[in-house]
Parts: sequence; structure tokens; C-alpha cells
Amino acid sequence: MTRSTPMTRSIQTALILLALAGPAFAQSSHQGHGGHGAAPAPGAGAPKGQMGAGTGMMNMDSMQSMMKTMMPAPGDTASTKDFKSADMKMMHDMAVPYTGNADVDFRTKMIPHHQGAIDMARAALAYAKDETTKTLAAQIIKDQEREIAEMREWLSKNAPK
Repeated sequence: MTRSTPMTRSIQTALILLALAGPAFAQSSHQGHGGHGAAPAPGAGAPKGQMGAGTGMMNMDSMQSMMKTMMPAPGDTASTKDFKSADMKMMHDMAVPYTGNADVDFRTKMIPHHQGAIDMARAALAYAKDETTKTLAAQIIKDQEREIAEMREWLSKNAPK
């Protein structure tokens, strides 16, 4: 078995996210094609890099641009590598199926989102020079850990088994 490194996990996550975005992009671009009297695809005409109006979906250019910023680059500093790793892990961990239960879905998406904030705050503690940044990072860790515990407890009591 090969050992997974942060870089290979980042690349794997990027590929997964792009693979997931592809069918959604194809579907949205197909909905309004051809001039058969059909309405334009939802979000069509949204400025490049913005979410489609009313769809909650990013366009493909925006998604690819976002993913590119998270990929490790040769000139990245140690802090940038750690921030990018936290970004990619968070995006990967947020890719859980929706249940249709807004209470459950909110928590299952927010837990990895909060963990991402914790991971970024830890990187800030390791590399930041400004004391206010360090104080803020420490407070974020404390607050987000408490909120994660609260969400997990709620899920253990209320989420369908």
C-alpha cells in the first residue's frame, strides 16, 4: 500500500471535486441549449467567476480557478503549504451526501468547515508574527472545537440512525 502524502491527497481531492463538478456543469449547460424556446440555463450569463444566479452552483471556470489556488506550488512557503493542505482537507471532508434534512445537513457540512478553520488557525499559530493574529487564531480554535462538540452531540441524539 502506498503512503498518502498531503500533496497526493490534495491532487486526489482536486480531481474528485472536478469530477463531481463536471456532470453538474454539463447538466446546467445542456438545460438551455439549442434555441428551442427553452429558457436559458440557470445562472447562464452570470459574470465569470461568480455563482449562477439562483442555482447555488459555481461555473466551471470559477471552480477550476478555485481548485488551482489550493494546489501546492513549487514556490509556496511552509505556511502557504499548510493553509492549502487545510483548504483541500476541508473541501474533501465537506463532500458528504446530503440527507434532505436541513438540520443534519447543516451540521455535517459545518463540522469539517469548522475543522478547516481550526487547521488554518493552527497554521497561523505556527507561522504568524503578529500577536493579534495569534490571539485570534487561539480563540478560533477554542470556539470552533466547542461548536464541533455541540454539533456532534446534537447529531448523536437527533440524526437518523
